[in-house]
Amino acid sequence: MQTSLIISGFGGQGVLFAGQLLAHAALDTDKHVTWIPSYGPEMRGGTAHCTVVIGDRPIGSPFARHPEIVLALNQPSAVKYAPLMGLGGLLVVNTSLTPLPPTRPDVRLVAVDANALAESAGDIRLANVVMLGALIAARPILPAAAIESALEGYLPERHRNLLDANRAAFRAGYACQRKQTPIAA
Repeated sequence: MQTSLIISGFGGQGVLFAGQLLAHAALDTDKHVTWIPSYGPEMRGGTAHCTVVIGDRPIGSPFARHPEIVLALNQPSAVKYAPLMGLGGLLVVNTSLTPLPPTRPDVRLVAVDANALAESAGDIRLANVVMLGALIAARPILPAAAIESALEGYLPERHRNLLDANRAAFRAGYACQRKQTPIAA
C-alpha cells in the first residue's frame, strides 16, 4: 500500500517540519518514504509545501499528481490542492485561516481549528503538529506513537524546550478529530 500527501501553507507555519516528522516516523516504522520540499524565496510569509509518499514497498515516484491527502494550513493551499486530490481523498483544513474550505463530494473534509488548539497546547506556532494529530486520527497512515516518538527523536535542538508543547499539540489535534469521527481499531 502507498499513500501520497501534500502539506501546504505559508512559510513559517512549519509545513516542511510537518513533512519531515511524517517521513522520520515512517522510516522508524520500517516504511519506504520520500519527502520533497518546495518553498518560495521568502523566509517567512511566502508559499511552502512538501510532498510525502509513504509505502510498504519501494516508491516508484516521489511526486503526487493526485494526492490522497492534503493538509492545508491556509486558504490559498486549500484552493490550490483540493482540486488535484484523488477520489476518496482526505482534505484536512486549518479553519483558523481557511474560513470557507473548498468542498468536493468525493473528498472527505476534516476541519480543524488548529491555531486555537495550538495556542491552548502552549504555542500557536504548533498548528502544524495539531494538523498532523487530526490527520492521524482521521486516517491512521502511521501509528500515533510513531509520530510522538519522531518528535522525541528529531525535534531540532534549538526547539527542544517545545517538546512537551509539541506533544500536547499533536494530542489535541488527535483528540479533537477522534471526538468527531470514531476510528476502527
